[in-house]
Amino acid sequence: MKRRVHFGKRHFASWAIALLVVGALLLAGWRWLQDHPQHNPWAPLSLDDPPGWATWRKLSHLRDEPGECRAFLSRSDIAFTDLAPAGKGPCLRADRTIVIPDRASGLVLRPGDARSQTSCAVNAGLALWMRHGVQPAAEGILGSRVVALEHLGTNNCRRIGGGATGRWSEHATGNAIDISAFVLADGRRIRLLTDWRRGGDAAIFLHVVRDSACDLFGTVLSPDYNAAHADHFHLDQADRSPGWSVCR
Repeated sequence: MKRRVHFGKRHFASWAIALLVVGALLLAGWRWLQDHPQHNPWAPLSLDDPPGWATWRKLSHLRDEPGECRAFLSRSDIAFTDLAPAGKGPCLRADRTIVIPDRASGLVLRPGDARSQTSCAVNAGLALWMRHGVQPAAEGILGSRVVALEHLGTNNCRRIGGGATGRWSEHATGNAIDISAFVLADGRRIRLLTDWRRGGDAAIFLHVVRDSACDLFGTVLSPDYNAAHADHFHLDQADRSPGWSVCR
């Protein structure tokens, strides 16, 4: 004999209550995401939003969609020059931009000539880093804002380590920048080569901004990584699996 299962009013009431609870939780979750766009994968990337769970995914999307990356810079009031592709083969720099110096934000690269050409995604990461990592740390730890970033270069057609074999560096396509010093409004220069291991506020500042960069770049290499990086932070937007980055 087949066994019949009877659902009475209590069963339907229980299911109805469960559905209402689930619906309420989903609605509350959606409203929370609306109030915290840095964690909302469907919200557009905004310079005003601090780094959150969804920030790296959004930056990765900008790397793959240069047009949307330029739209992000434009709506963030970051002036830039768009350049035609250059190079060839593994050193083809199909995505080239130069940020026009902005003293208000401190997004000023020195030197600011052809050596400051980077992919748009690198510039997007730098803009977010300055807003949410570098400037708060500079003001809170050093008591002065950063007015310029000194760097050692962006594009360089070479393999990692400079050898004849192995993987190509992100510098080969201009998808990286090496930051060597921070210039402050009060005239101080915080240099990685001299200040990273010296101790004091300058060293604390450098370690804090290194850590904050890890939320915004695919690769962050510091003097803690090896001797080749004793004088700079290597920052790039390498194509990595969601949620994964290299931070050393």
